[in-house]
Amino acid sequence: MPIQVPEALAVSLVDFLGPDGRAWVDRLPALASELADRWELRIDGAPAHGVVGLVLPVRRADGAGAVLKLQPVDEETAGEPLALRAWDGRGAVRLLDHDPATGSMLLERLDPARSLLAVPDDLAATGVVADLLAELTQCQAPAGVRTLADVADAVLADVPEARGALAEEADRRLLADLAAALREVRPEPGDRLLHWDLHFGNVLAPSGPDARARWLAIDPKPLAGDPGFELLPALRNRWSDLAATGDLPRALRRRFDLMTARLGLDRDRAVRWTLGRVLQNVLWDVADGAPVIDEGQRAVASALLGR
Repeated sequence: MPIQVPEALAVSLVDFLGPDGRAWVDRLPALASELADRWELRIDGAPAHGVVGLVLPVRRADGAGAVLKLQPVDEETAGEPLALRAWDGRGAVRLLDHDPATGSMLLERLDPARSLLAVPDDLAATGVVADLLAELTQCQAPAGVRTLADVADAVLADVPEARGALAEEADRRLLADLAAALREVRPEPGDRLLHWDLHFGNVLAPSGPDARARWLAIDPKPLAGDPGFELLPALRNRWSDLAATGDLPRALRRRFDLMTARLGLDRDRAVRWTLGRVLQNVLWDVADGAPVIDEGQRAVASALLGR
């Protein structure tokens, strides 16, 4: 029976990719059927999806559970199988098979209902992220993964245009400070294999009684670079927990210090790489038409700059 592409995924693909997204939506049922036949899979539940990717729970020929992940290949997703193969299950979901022609992957099945978003103590969840990052970044990035050096250069090249688009002088000064911080660390971009998007929702518990680990990372957008660039997603996740402390700057610094200590990072370098990541987010917002810097981005920058 052909799969039904969730309507929300179809809308998202068209929003992000236009006609190419529509073409991908139309192709998905046949692609899923083709791969199910090739890899001897039986669909075993309702589909799930992210912004552009479709995930189908399946059973292999031996009855073992797995998931089939189908997504368009772009600069962010192209390196995912390379990274998962390099990690080989150490701290991340295991890659079972890969179709290079389409970017489709057969992955170890985890439990989508159990992520770090559900862990009551947000600081404990931050510690899990830090421990996973410490494990993941032990691996040197394989050839073919895009580099943090290139990402940083592209970010810095967009700063002058963004400066002219910001309405407030205070925002323009902050933009300059963020760019200066990134320029300081750009000469040594690092060579570790980075996940790039390890927020609490991208950490799942394994499925089944014979789990080989308590928590595993999913959905990497791999980079070769400095682990200091990895901290912002977990730093900003579950913002309401941070705000509920009544002292947002202190709560942000507490998370940041926990992660830098667990990863054994030089704090000053990690601050600069994190400010560079804030800068990247600010530039994305400006490109989308925002005339001011988002308050959340400003709060992180201010906390790390001690303002």
